[in-house]
Amino acid sequence: MKLFVFLNPMKLNIQNETSRLRAVILGTAESNGPIPKVGDCYDPKSREHVLAGTYPLEEDMISEMEALAMVLKKYDVKVYRPEVIKNYNQIFARDISFVIEDKIIIANILPDRKREVEATEYVWESIDKANRIILPEECHVEGGDVMPWNDYIFIGTYSGEDYPDYITARTNTDAVIAIQELFPHKTVKAFELRKSNTEAKENALHLDCCFQPIGKDKAILHKNGFLVAKEYEWLVDFFGKDNIFEITKAEMYNMNSNVFSISEDVIVSEQNFTRLNTWLRGNGFTVEEVPYSEIAKQEGLLRCSTMPLVRD
Repeated sequence: MKLFVFLNPMKLNIQNETSRLRAVILGTAESNGPIPKVGDCYDPKSREHVLAGTYPLEEDMISEMEALAMVLKKYDVKVYRPEVIKNYNQIFARDISFVIEDKIIIANILPDRKREVEATEYVWESIDKANRIILPEECHVEGGDVMPWNDYIFIGTYSGEDYPDYITARTNTDAVIAIQELFPHKTVKAFELRKSNTEAKENALHLDCCFQPIGKDKAILHKNGFLVAKEYEWLVDFFGKDNIFEITKAEMYNMNSNVFSISEDVIVSEQNFTRLNTWLRGNGFTVEEVPYSEIAKQEGLLRCSTMPLVRD
């Protein structure tokens, strides 16, 4: 794979989820490896498809990711891809790192996935050392749980004593505290998420599996993804009931909240999200539809497979 040569340090800038996108890391499905064994699945949806014999094929996932890459290039977004590691799942670029303001933070993810970080090291090396953050080992966090939103940082977490028992619990309280300390001028708002190792419809793997801000003042939301009703209600009050698209349990399962914003006006969405896409267009958004239903079988979608580096 051809890598980029950086003559000057990359200047990161991420203030929110929807400002005009200029540069992004997009994962890859090339050399994705064999179908995992049931016991090796990281989430209940993948497990479900392994058992059913419907786990996605590599060629189908490559095709879906290339459709997304074409949309990004249509909008003149600079797209970086990981170095391909043979027989290794590298689709979900959002998990391994995230950007807030001008800082890139390497996530402490599941130990089996650490090679994914190495595959984007060429981007990491292009950033000023002062803006590269590695959190302490006790801080567990994945980018799907972290959403910068102007003066706020929204974080999905799970603080139950049984945290170690959930492979689906990816972000802990230590990480929430560390991010607040890194950005003391921001308001960090944490949300307890519902977790299940076995039932995909009862599991919010990350915050972006049940919530995402869109546009300037709207959001996609699913109540059952939140363990604490008051935290869900806080979001309803924050965005306003009329600005929220509430998705059903089936729509959450199909990853309707995991769309991806190119700008405040342009959203990339899965082509089968009929109800959502109709609502988006009715509210003035341009919707770029792509096929992504095979990748969705691994409990991730468009936001999960992208990691923005620069927005306006």
